Amino acid sequence: MTASLRVAGRVRVLEDADLPDVVRILSLDPVTNVFVSSRVRSGGVSEFTLGCPLWGWEVGGRLRSLLHVGSNLVPVHADPEAVAGFVEHTGRFRRCSSIVGPAEVVLALWQGLSQRWGSSWSDVRELRSSQPVLVMDADPVVDEDERVQQVTEEHWDAYVDASARMYTEEVGVPPSPGNPLSYRMHVLGLIRAGRAFGIVEDGRVLFKADLGSVAGQVSQVQGVWLEPELRGRGLAAPAMARTVRLARQQTPTVSLYVNDFNCAARRTYERVGFRQVGEFATVLY
Repeated sequence: MTASLRVAGRVRVLEDADLPDVVRILSLDPVTNVFVSSRVRSGGVSEFTLGCPLWGWEVGGRLRSLLHVGSNLVPVHADPEAVAGFVEHTGRFRRCSSIVGPAEVVLALWQGLSQRWGSSWSDVRELRSSQPVLVMDADPVVDEDERVQQVTEEHWDAYVDASARMYTEEVGVPPSPGNPLSYRMHVLGLIRAGRAFGIVEDGRVLFKADLGSVAGQVSQVQGVWLEPELRGRGLAAPAMARTVRLARQQTPTVSLYVNDFNCAARRTYERVGFRQVGEFATVLY
């Protein structure tokens, strides 16, 4: 449907000279765009420093939309014309492992890619079509579990193990199966940046949460996990409340997104004080 629209603009690979326009677009919705914003802040705009291409949709010489073209395909401020342009420019060969972002745009992009290019895009491992986007910009409203602290390198191995268990449970496949060292180094980077939080007792991680993306006034929590044998005991909300408290020492606004079918997690976040501001979708390959 989207691919049949008349395309009035063009798609091009962005360079560092485009940074002011990229920042302008990302600033339109700091919460929704925190993933791409954080990567632009740390890696710039050019493919060489960012590590993957950043495409722009340009109409009449003005940049209007973005597409992060890495292992995650992430549209930013993309209207139907931009989606159609990105569909045509992407082509048949899929290199990403997911498409993630605002639900309406992600679903339109996936449907357009599927209709235009076939099974390489249409055959998915899982479609998560509704993932509420939640934020907190105030202190938690429940008691906090002060055992949650920033994780240090002393507990790197244990935190990698807990992170891998969380990832496998959430996504259905282990992280970086062909290159486990890269995942270990990714986790180490979170620890060294002060963005890994957890309860560690006797060398064992019982609860964990990371700030996966940080940009300006907004951070995005990812990888929330509680040891399975401890679930159902009312421990998640106090641990998450403490995580929010620590995260707000870095950014005043804390965000996350959650699967709509994860009723237990949604209840926990509501108890802590999160409110919904949008909806994401994720296509998993």
